Amino acid sequence: MKNAQENLTIGAFAKAAGVNVETIRFYQRKGLLPTPDRPYGSIRRYSGADVARVKFVRAAQRLGFSLDEISELLKLEDGTHCSEAAELAAQRLADVRARLADLSRMESALSQVLSACRTNEGHVTCPLIASLRRSK
Repeated sequence: MKNAQENLTIGAFAKAAGVNVETIRFYQRKGLLPTPDRPYGSIRRYSGADVARVKFVRAAQRLGFSLDEISELLKLEDGTHCSEAAELAAQRLADVRARLADLSRMESALSQVLSACRTNEGHVTCPLIASLRRSK
């Protein structure tokens, strides 16, 4: 008899993977997860390998990879394509760094405007509103 991790219903699979059933179905529609055969008159069963695959997808999402990028990583998961996986990671890192730079500029601009708001209390024109009107 198969062990419990090799004979999971979709509900048990979702619980083991830490997602909901609709996430499983969504990943199947996107091609990130295979849909197991349905034995005649029975329900589909999932395995521990399926649980590991969903956890891989979730971990990659937490790192900011898109579903398309995750699909590419899954194609490379045999471990022999490290340079290709590293290139995807390098692209992701460059994107993260660009976002951080944008966020830093936004933080600086908001900090300056907020400082102006605090020193301009009681005046008719709000520095925040005025600066937003100027940047149209």
